[in-house]
Amino acid sequence: MKPNRFIFFILGLFIATSCTHNPLNVNVDEVAIDLKFVNLDSIFVHSETDKLAADILKSGILKNEILSYELGQCLGVGPLSDSGTVDRIKLFVNDPFVKRVENRIAEKFSDHSKRKEIITSGFKHLKYHFPEGNFPKNVVFLNSHFASNVFCTEQEIGVSLERYLGAETDVIKELPDPIFQWIKDKMDAKYLERDVLTAWIMTHFIPETKGNTAEQIIYWGKIIYLTEAAFPEMDKNMLMRYSVEDLEWANKNEYSFWQYLVKEKMLFSENEREQMNFLSDAPFTAGLPEKGPDRLGQFIGWKMVQSFMKANPKMSLADMIQVPYNQILQEYEIK
Repeated sequence: MKPNRFIFFILGLFIATSCTHNPLNVNVDEVAIDLKFVNLDSIFVHSETDKLAADILKSGILKNEILSYELGQCLGVGPLSDSGTVDRIKLFVNDPFVKRVENRIAEKFSDHSKRKEIITSGFKHLKYHFPEGNFPKNVVFLNSHFASNVFCTEQEIGVSLERYLGAETDVIKELPDPIFQWIKDKMDAKYLERDVLTAWIMTHFIPETKGNTAEQIIYWGKIIYLTEAAFPEMDKNMLMRYSVEDLEWANKNEYSFWQYLVKEKMLFSENEREQMNFLSDAPFTAGLPEKGPDRLGQFIGWKMVQSFMKANPKMSLADMIQVPYNQILQEYEIK
């Protein structure tokens, strides 16, 4: 009897599919998360002066830390309880340059529906792995006057829309130093959802460390791996905030960078300057070819955690984030 080639084909397809299955691509249909989105920036711009405080009250964030952050650290206008604060808010939004920024925000972010859907999905994926984890109640869109991309409190996330207008936008081009061109180049809306989840993970899921370079690298590796878990279908370069070309360069030079760290005995160094060179935003990674991307320390930490999880497929993410850095370091293999 002749073998059934169709059956063999299906079996081969099943095996191939199984080998390429992404264990992070889980079903979150049954995961519930209560997440509210508030456009504080729109309230500031469009509310009448005598109704501004009442409109903020209606938004549900009147007593929340994110409002204090926006009014105090970003705009420097004082607490809402101060009788002059509302007038100072209106002075801010009526500044000629700020008005132009607000016009660009309105043009760029006229519809948040898809963005809300993606962010909500990201948190659902995270909650799948951490059902008892701490999750935000509010995502607040604001204009931080270029203070930060994303700011997290205990229950909220503030997202600075002006930081995602794009390097080619006129008001971004006009920003003076120290907002250098490489910083402007990173002000891309395609990273917004990724930044929201990464900031929350960094603030609420991975304990901060002050150890040696290897420990810092793997700390960041865990953050990016959890971001990958939140967005399992996101392009890998997006998870790193890299271009496709930058990720290709990083992958191609992973072994060379690893050898550099070993040869220069940097893994167990506690030199904070060296650590910043490998981990911080910059035009490139200091000490390495300028054609390569920045934050190669974060990249190789992510690769280490990926390697560890591949070797330990039954380990949960909750258990992984508790694994000491040296154990992950010991099991690192460059494929």
